[in-house]
Amino acid sequence: MSTIAAPASVPARQGWFSRTEAWLDNKGKGAWIAAAILGLIFFWPIGLAILAYMIWSKRMFNTSCGSRRMSPKFTAMRSSGNTAFDAYKNETLRRLEEEQQNFEAFLERLREAKDKAEFDQFMDDRAKAAKETRENEDA
Repeated sequence: MSTIAAPASVPARQGWFSRTEAWLDNKGKGAWIAAAILGLIFFWPIGLAILAYMIWSKRMFNTSCGSRRMSPKFTAMRSSGNTAFDAYKNETLRRLEEEQQNFEAFLERLREAKDKAEFDQFMDDRAKAAKETRENEDA
């Protein structure tokens, strides 16, 4: 099975949509139009979705889709030519990614704690309601 390789400027950790978008941008406006036409031929809602996306993102009216290749999210991975700066940049990006992962783990623990507290409250209320019902039936 062969896979389509993402352009060198696209980080591998991006999703399939971002990789596909970057690949089509590298090929130019003709690739976007061909994708829309093929989408219309094979399954018309996909073709309409591609056309709507092209209009919404202003790809339809730009002179070239390739101008989007130099967006900041792609230039962060390029080498500047200065090895000291590149080492500093890579270390800073690694540290920021680690901080982001730690923060996301913290948020997950926070959500789990909140869910547990809500569930415990629900179970306490349910037990209290059952106890009151039994006491009313006994009286």
